Amino acid sequence: MLHEREKTIDDALHAADIAREEMKLLKLDNEKLLKDAKIEREKIVAEARHLKEKILEEARQRGNEEAQRMIEAAREAIRFEKMAAITELKNQVALFSIDIAEKVLSEEFLVSSKQKQLINNLLDEINFN
Repeated sequence: MLHEREKTIDDALHAADIAREEMKLLKLDNEKLLKDAKIEREKIVAEARHLKEKILEEARQRGNEEAQRMIEAAREAIRFEKMAAITELKNQVALFSIDIAEKVLSEEFLVSSKQKQLINNLLDEINFN
């Protein structure tokens, strides 16, 4: 009976040693899994940061391109408006010139001798051309 009891105790101690070794192996496996998970997490975070920077850079680039297009469109619109204003100004100057010429000529033609002289000069020019 003592022998059986010693055997039971030895078996229990041996089983405890085996369990302790298995726990040690499980702990090592868990530590390795945690280490691998941490490495994987750091890799995912690094990829996410890289992707974020890439997206931000693309957004900045698109924003700059759009701003350049808008600036160019504004410059083009300003150029057309300037051309339209200059054309309008030239037309007004031409109208003023015609009005002034009409007034000057109507004063000139009041005197009939000047009128006859102008007609003769114009006829002479036509004959030479």
